[in-house]
Amino acid sequence: MRNRFQFSLIACALAGVVGCSADVQQVASQAGPNALSFNDRNHNNKLDIYEDTSAPVTARADDLISRLTLEQKVKMVTGTGFSVSGVGGSEKVPGAAGSTFEIPELGIPAMVLTDGPAGVRIEPKRENDDATYYATAFPIATLLASSWDKTLVAEVGAAMGEEVKEYGADIFLAPGMNIHYNPLGGRNFEYYSEDPYLSGNLAASIVNGIESNGVGATIKHFVTNSAETSRMWMDAHVNERAYRELYLRGFEIAVKESQPWAIMTSYNKVNGTYTSQDEVLLTDVLRGEWGFEGLVMTDWFAGDSAPAQMQAGNDLIMPGMPDQRQAIIDAVKNGTLDESTLDRNLRKIFTVMFASPSFNHYDYSDKPDLKGHAEVARQAAAEGVVLLKNKGDALPLTGSQTVAAFGNTSYEFIAGGTGSGDVNEAYTVSLVQGLENSPLKVERSLQKSYDAFMAAEKAKQPEKKNFFDLLPPLPEFEPSEAMVAKLANSTDVALITLGRNAGEFQDRGVEGDFDLTDAEQSLITKVSKAFHAKGKKVVVALNIGNVIETASWRDKVDAIVLPWQGGQEAGNALVDVLTGKVNPSGKLATTFPMSYSDVASSDSFPGFNVSDEEVTDPYIGLFVGHHSQLNYEDGVYVGYRYYDAFNIAPAYPFGYGLSYSSFNYSDLQVTSNDGNGNVTLSATISNQGDAAGKEVVQLYVSAPKGSLAKPVKELKGFTKTAALRPGQSETVTFTLTPKLLASFNPAQRAWVADAGEYTLMLGASSADIRATATINLATPVVADKVSVTLNPSPKVKEITAQ
Repeated sequence: MRNRFQFSLIACALAGVVGCSADVQQVASQAGPNALSFNDRNHNNKLDIYEDTSAPVTARADDLISRLTLEQKVKMVTGTGFSVSGVGGSEKVPGAAGSTFEIPELGIPAMVLTDGPAGVRIEPKRENDDATYYATAFPIATLLASSWDKTLVAEVGAAMGEEVKEYGADIFLAPGMNIHYNPLGGRNFEYYSEDPYLSGNLAASIVNGIESNGVGATIKHFVTNSAETSRMWMDAHVNERAYRELYLRGFEIAVKESQPWAIMTSYNKVNGTYTSQDEVLLTDVLRGEWGFEGLVMTDWFAGDSAPAQMQAGNDLIMPGMPDQRQAIIDAVKNGTLDESTLDRNLRKIFTVMFASPSFNHYDYSDKPDLKGHAEVARQAAAEGVVLLKNKGDALPLTGSQTVAAFGNTSYEFIAGGTGSGDVNEAYTVSLVQGLENSPLKVERSLQKSYDAFMAAEKAKQPEKKNFFDLLPPLPEFEPSEAMVAKLANSTDVALITLGRNAGEFQDRGVEGDFDLTDAEQSLITKVSKAFHAKGKKVVVALNIGNVIETASWRDKVDAIVLPWQGGQEAGNALVDVLTGKVNPSGKLATTFPMSYSDVASSDSFPGFNVSDEEVTDPYIGLFVGHHSQLNYEDGVYVGYRYYDAFNIAPAYPFGYGLSYSSFNYSDLQVTSNDGNGNVTLSATISNQGDAAGKEVVQLYVSAPKGSLAKPVKELKGFTKTAALRPGQSETVTFTLTPKLLASFNPAQRAWVADAGEYTLMLGASSADIRATATINLATPVVADKVSVTLNPSPKVKEITAQ
């Protein structure tokens, strides 16, 4: 295995992260071949093999394993436990999610694992300590995906990784990269996209950025963790083609492009087997077919058999509980689990541990560059803003106009979702605060009315039951018609913010969540009528974590801007776009349907109960649900693949986003084609507008049907131009491989690119194709043979395209 510090240097260079190589070199110098880690002990001037950093990693791991008792081995494959408060289990880093055991007599330290994916989640204040330990709240994953910018995402990852390292942790439990299967998924904000190609490439970028610091990243939740409802007892039924093409494909890309230190298995079953107990998935596919080299860990309290998890190749059980350790010991002693299986799993754990900051005694500062990271967060948040509508050039706002800010969320922006994806940041810049930091002016009397109303409503809210509890949103303040009419006279523009939040344990609802509340609809109608009567514009900002309905109200307003949940600098980032300081270049990474009923899985999500009996997790009692089942009846037709195949017009298509400029696509050429699916193509992108701006260029491929039904088109490449001045052009290039042209054919046990004509399409969105070219394969090309058959799905009725 390649030295992980060497890998980090290579990954850093590939990701284009400015300045991160020096950080990696600093860490590598402390753990390089001529350096001794803190646990190096001198035995007559001779190191034990496991302490010798010049020895092969496998030899070091085997030497260490040979020194362990059975009880010590079992401790090392399980975490140390869970804090009752629900905020983690690490004495070294309070608030971290958990840690591994230490073995002091062998000089083996604990590794600390800390939550993500929007930033490091630790406790910001500690007993008998006046210092603070805030972390940067970065934009949510869906916003980062909306930037379509791999270099930017790698820079965010590098900043995150520096905080992991400087706060004394070793492994970051991020990124999340499950598919946006349904808009109501409670943790969609933690995930990138409905498309596996976009998800996999962006996950690889952020992993490379994180690990450039010499700390580990963890891609999760492996796999089909699409719903929060009854997530510990959910059984996902999916056919193997959809499983491989949609749900596994992003993970496969991320593994092959970044080799993360760790992968976290999901809570749910797939076709009757818990993912953490699925030996075919974890050993045969993940390691055998994909070549994954890191460790696999469970999600916290996942699965129902620790010995089965060990056998499957789930190396580390988290957070780790006494009864799980005893079950493993009993299984080894009674012969149902071979001790060599523990040794195999320990090799993966120790390989990671030898590269960790804790093992190499990194002198962490507890003082990461929070100021610099805030700037990274602000840039990333602005780059991911999506402009959905801009009638009559309502935006950008210029000069020192006075803004009437409506909507509770204008005054209390939502930085990110709740649960383990939350961050304890020092501040969150609201929209109003962002306006105050710009030449624009805020109407003060309206602000005072909102402040008073929200303070009164907060006083009525119940106490949170636990860390994960998501309190209901405050009722929306409803200004009178007289108040709105007065403001339409005295201010220059109305800005309405709609907010949504979500998190672990519960999925979203349709009424009042995906759909607007009656109060929100009334507010839009009231404000639009009054301001339009005075010839003034109305702008809506969507401070949301995932998709909401827009079709019923979008014609009432002049502009709609989607800043998602932009982290602690969200208000500043949004105002940067509203004022034209940043030209919006974000594009949707997930489709906005006209209505929830248009979603392919609207009738089946989040599954159905197979038992009326309510079940609770046996450890902390926070997980409550039913044994349930979710049938993936849409097969490969998820997101834009579904809307295209069934001719259903979305409100805003996948890949859509406006700019303050306009771009022309020309000179599309296939520059090389070997006839076997290896193709390169290029095109010229020109800025034809009056403002400098960036364009996201998307490559879609339409494949011949062959023996399988195929989506109308699929994303197979993307790039983002530099900031082009008016009149400036840039040549963009794309490379296709047989695997990118192929579909998974279960009958052939292979990824096969069928013979026939392929249409290559460059677009500004999945529905806005600007240039096309064609190539032909004379004969089918087998791009990749698979070695195993994944668990067969029970019979599930599936939709078929005409």
